[in-house]
Amino acid sequence: MLGICRGRRKFLAASLTVLFVPAITWIYLFAGSFEDGKPVSLSPLESQPHSPRYTASSQRERESLEVRMREVEEENRVLRKQLSLAQSRSPAHHHGNHSKTYSMEEGTGDSESLRAGIVAGNSSECGQQPAVEKCETIHVAIVCAGYNASRDVVTLVKSVLFHRRNPLHFHLIADAIAKQILATLFQTWMVPAVRIDFYDADELKSEVSWIPNKHYSGIYGLMKLVLTKTLPSNLERVIVLDTDITFATDIAELWAVFHKFKGQQVLGLVENQSDWYLGNLWKNHRPWPALGRGYNTGVILLLLDKLRKMKWEQMWRLTAERELMSMLSTSLADQDIFNAVIKQNPFLVYQLPCFWNVQLSDHTRSEQCYRDVSDLKVIHWNSPKKLRVKNKHVEFFRNLYLTFLEYDGNLLRRELFGCPSEADINSENLQKQLSELDEDDLCYEFRRERFTVHRTHLYFLHYEYEPASDNTDVTLVAQLSMDRLQMLEAICKHWEGPISLALYLSDAEAQQFLRYAQGSEVLMSRHNVGYHIVYKEGQFYPVNLLRNVAMKHISTPYMFLSDIDFLPMYGLYEYLRKSVIQLDLANTKKALIVPAFETLRYRLSFPKSKAELLSMLDMGTLFTFRYHVWTKGHAPTNFAKWRTATTPYRVEWEADFEPYVVVRKDCPEYDRRFVGFGWNKVAHIMELDAQEYEFTVLPNAYMIHMPHAPSFDITKFRSNKQYRICLKTLKEEFQQDMSRHYGFAALKYLTAENNS
Repeated sequence: MLGICRGRRKFLAASLTVLFVPAITWIYLFAGSFEDGKPVSLSPLESQPHSPRYTASSQRERESLEVRMREVEEENRVLRKQLSLAQSRSPAHHHGNHSKTYSMEEGTGDSESLRAGIVAGNSSECGQQPAVEKCETIHVAIVCAGYNASRDVVTLVKSVLFHRRNPLHFHLIADAIAKQILATLFQTWMVPAVRIDFYDADELKSEVSWIPNKHYSGIYGLMKLVLTKTLPSNLERVIVLDTDITFATDIAELWAVFHKFKGQQVLGLVENQSDWYLGNLWKNHRPWPALGRGYNTGVILLLLDKLRKMKWEQMWRLTAERELMSMLSTSLADQDIFNAVIKQNPFLVYQLPCFWNVQLSDHTRSEQCYRDVSDLKVIHWNSPKKLRVKNKHVEFFRNLYLTFLEYDGNLLRRELFGCPSEADINSENLQKQLSELDEDDLCYEFRRERFTVHRTHLYFLHYEYEPASDNTDVTLVAQLSMDRLQMLEAICKHWEGPISLALYLSDAEAQQFLRYAQGSEVLMSRHNVGYHIVYKEGQFYPVNLLRNVAMKHISTPYMFLSDIDFLPMYGLYEYLRKSVIQLDLANTKKALIVPAFETLRYRLSFPKSKAELLSMLDMGTLFTFRYHVWTKGHAPTNFAKWRTATTPYRVEWEADFEPYVVVRKDCPEYDRRFVGFGWNKVAHIMELDAQEYEFTVLPNAYMIHMPHAPSFDITKFRSNKQYRICLKTLKEEFQQDMSRHYGFAALKYLTAENNS
């Protein structure tokens, strides 16, 4: 591997080497040129094969010395050149210029073998490449469509952010799904010196839909062909990446390779590392035309300005039309067309060293790309098998990928000091809000949590929803952490309708959840469940933020605000849809109450009817929810009346009331100041009452709370006096805010609290 030739220590080392190595070498050679005190001639012209002192051994020794001398002379020449380059740059250090410079590996620029590529790459001379300025923006284009590709993009971006030292501008060609997911993700990630622009992939379909494509990437696998037309006309160059790429080095090193393009070279590509384009993988295998082994398009350097001048659009279209007459379709999407163009115009391509795209596909020859793992730059999982691909060093590659997959993305929110950042209104507002808080306040951490921006990945798994024709559909809304995953399958069995879940997880836990879900037949059979990951940050469980995230991303007109520890009765979904019509929820402000019960038994024969539930209540198998510890929370439901009720009935709000309700999707959000345990649902029900919602109890609906170990937050509430003091303070402030917002009508909340 080449190092970066900079710094005073290396300058001094190079100087000493140039001064002393020649002297020591010549002393050694001079001493070795004597035999028995007489000089031994090193010149072939002076050889004396007939001398009695001349032997075969001395001949070999002399030849060895000659070879060694030439090697040392060559080493000295390289060292002198390096020293000269270092001296020419040294004044910049004395004048305070601390801009970062990179030493870049040489590419072949020709169609050489894989081994030649790596050898040439590793033998380049330090300091030959132009510098990438410290604050120069690096442009990266990625085509991304769908739920799974959005997850892959996150891992790719993490690997780039981990190594980067330059501002980045990502150009994402995305469909509507990927745009929704990634726009929210980057907005909540708030990484400094990173800009995101989206381009509508669906609008580009007409540009490439005429090309039949057998590749699993579908129509989106052809969209790299139209980047010259899609990206801004003033953008001169861009690095184009597949979503299944992992970086093992600073992307600035790859960006610097643009400076090595010469003449009409406009495409930087790595040679394909399989025999695909040689056409010998199986009988009658007929690939698209390519130059030698062809090139892989997982990593592309595009000189956009020159490509536009060359009329790239016309060039690739004519080539594709001609080849499709005989090939009928592409097998490797855009890669086939790129290679067909290069076959006719080899001068367009600059061949990158193959460690810039180590391809882990089937039949790969990637092992010839590196002598050591430190040679690796970019890993490309371009097999449909992805992490399951067979490779001699696949364990190392897999571990590197998993490192970024599970890496805490919050740690990548680091500033690039010395580089001006674009003004971000969200960041500025956040800083202003935080600056207004008193850090000496004993409840500072509680207040700060209200303004914390949690990185959020919407629709972590594939989601499909078909709207109901009668516009009565209801989504179950809940939130959970890792210790409640076991409830998911049971809830899916009890509720067949759409579900929106917010999961509070770390990056590593998100991957554990993914493996858990993919291994569950129940969860994988349900496509109408939206899983939204809110990444962990801070010391509190942001329960109301999670509820708001789940509420905001429902696709139905109504929602059932539940908790993850409750199992709804069988058939509740259909019952609620009928109740929505019966009680005219579309045109009235109503909150339909689903009575809550609980069991202390981990194994429960779930009641299949109201009659069976009443029997279990009488036997003591079930209880009204929190009857033993918090009666006020559900007492206004009036369970005595519910036992015999056959029609819905209205109840009035009372202090500390916190029922589980069905409401329209336009109901107010939960108040974020309440985190962890305490008053998070009470405050929401209070606000519904202030907005004149009518509370109506459903006579034939019920839900049952399943037992579990106490949460960490309730433990803190019970054991920490300051926690309880802060909660009381937040309650009082909330009530004051209610009075200011709703006026005289809200005074009853203060009175009720004082009397409770």
